[in-house]
Amino acid sequence: MKKKVQRLMYWTLILVGTTILTSDLLAQDTQIKKKDVLKLMEKVADWQIQFISEKKPRNIGNWEYAVGYTGIYELSRISKSKSYRDTLLSISEKLNWKTGRDRYHADDYCIGQLYSLQYMQHKENKMIANFMDLADSIVIKPHNESLAWKNRIASREWAWCDALFMGPPALAYLSTATGDKKYLDVATKLWWKTTDFLYDTTEHLYFRDESNFKKKEINGAKVFWSRGNGWVIAGLVRLLQNMPADYAGRQRFEQLLKEYSMRIIQLQQPDGSWHSSLLAPNTYPVKESSGTGLYCYALMWGVNNGILDAKTYLPVINKAWYTLTSCVAENGKLGYVQQVADSPGLCDENSTKVYGVGAFLLAGSEIYKYLDKHKKFMF
Repeated sequence: MKKKVQRLMYWTLILVGTTILTSDLLAQDTQIKKKDVLKLMEKVADWQIQFISEKKPRNIGNWEYAVGYTGIYELSRISKSKSYRDTLLSISEKLNWKTGRDRYHADDYCIGQLYSLQYMQHKENKMIANFMDLADSIVIKPHNESLAWKNRIASREWAWCDALFMGPPALAYLSTATGDKKYLDVATKLWWKTTDFLYDTTEHLYFRDESNFKKKEINGAKVFWSRGNGWVIAGLVRLLQNMPADYAGRQRFEQLLKEYSMRIIQLQQPDGSWHSSLLAPNTYPVKESSGTGLYCYALMWGVNNGILDAKTYLPVINKAWYTLTSCVAENGKLGYVQQVADSPGLCDENSTKVYGVGAFLLAGSEIYKYLDKHKKFMF
């Protein structure tokens, strides 16, 4: 009986997905304009900031919000409004420039990215003092544990793929802020430790964690979560952003970005998005904006920095951005964000989360930079 219900749900989702794909096909001949990108970014950010102001959540320093702040920060660099910068400073002051309680859990020091960026703007030692203390203790740890998914390993090591957005960029931005190479060195060392454990060299994708090694989707494919892999590729470009051109080992990271990006674009769906399950898109046949935003961001960053070929990737980015814009409601609320999870799942137009907004704004910021130099997308 249980299997019959699962099969019924599966085919129902496929039928629903076919309708969604048909209705979401976008006219790609409409030219993206820089002013429209900025206007939409501000609209989405304003909705999110108002939501935070009204709801007054207690967890404004956790990873969900920290990811959102990375996007708002990038918006603050291109918007004429000072409100975004002031909002972020106010939040950091409320947090007293501290990271989370679970000291070595990457989620709990993702906020360090924001602190380092703010320090580079304002040069106030209080902004990074607490995070530096934590980072110094990370540097001297032996990091010799297995990444097997047990014994609360996530509180000590980067044992799940999401951590590659939360942890390495935080240390890398601190390295840039302080000029101290040791933080970048430990970030790169631990990046490869996690990659050696979670990267599937056949599929060129990352498992979420060890518990997924043997799992299968309904269609028999391996389980590779879209947002999980989005965390990885976005973390990769943020790490590269803080890596000097002559840094030992940089070429290996660039090669990973090229290999990984080529695989990712093969999995883009006709609607321009990446569905929640990369190898079983019809299992969850709905556009998903958080993973799509992270891919759009990373691919555009790669083009902007001369690592990825523009002719190959701009059409993909173009489709992804139009799909992302279709996820924004009239009031600025970003929908189709899969809720907090560790595996693929469904979402709808009412599903929103601040980390999805962060991904959207990061993507928009890189598209804005491209258009600022090139005026229009050139295929």
